Amino acid sequence: MAYTVRKQDVWEVFADFEKAKNRKQRIEILKKNENNMPLRDVLQGAFDERIQWNLPPGTPPYTPQQTDAPTPSTLLKEHLKFKYFVKGVRESEDLLPVRRERLFIDILEVIDARDAEAVVAMINKKPPVKGLTEKIVKEALPDLIP
Repeated sequence: MAYTVRKQDVWEVFADFEKAKNRKQRIEILKKNENNMPLRDVLQGAFDERIQWNLPPGTPPYTPQQTDAPTPSTLLKEHLKFKYFVKGVRESEDLLPVRRERLFIDILEVIDARDAEAVVAMINKKPPVKGLTEKIVKEALPDLIP
């Protein structure tokens, strides 16, 4: 019988990152999760200056999921919708601003509250977790940000 290893949620990777004792351990945690596409998207969205968000700055009015309660969806599924929020991308530009913002709020409301916080930090171009810097991301994942 074959077993598959569940990918960590983005918030779980960030929790491990915060618990790390030093820079080397933090870099190893990011390297270990280099194939976690939602994590890569959040890191790139937060630190890559080429990506500009087609959303108003700040925290949108949304109702976060209960912590540790089952969520209707995960960032593993929802990160594919990030294209609807990037300036210059056709899918984003074709949406009316109110529709784009509603879609963003819908995503925040169906994923884990801790992932939602990371996504809000991402669109505000802020580090999604304490201690995370562009320099650490570039060192751990050199192919992610130019």
